[in-house]
Amino acid sequence: MIPACPLADLPRGEAFRLETDPPVTVFHTEDGELFAIDDTCTHQDASLADGWVEDCWVECPLHASKFNLKTGEVDAPPAKLPVRTHEVVVENGMIYVQLSTVAPNLPHCVARKLAGALT
Repeated sequence: MIPACPLADLPRGEAFRLETDPPVTVFHTEDGELFAIDDTCTHQDASLADGWVEDCWVECPLHASKFNLKTGEVDAPPAKLPVRTHEVVVENGMIYVQLSTVAPNLPHCVARKLAGALT
């Protein structure tokens, strides 16, 4: 599991971006729930941590597709593919993320960058 940040440092309605490859963001909803999803919109290279959160959805700041924080599903184009979701655990006041083993749905420009960094 990857430590993200202390729960006390992530207010409700805010997000914390982990600099993993690819990046992952932890969202703390207004209802107090914690969710972690891949940070990159599946349509284009945009950080979902910069998006707007309402209920259990985050809206991409670039083209307004919304992603469900619980399931990763997308509501409408231009994004067509879901984002990966990750397990969130809080232990002793610290937020941890267990990364999914499922392959990410990254936009082509990001997937090429990531592939180049691995070679």
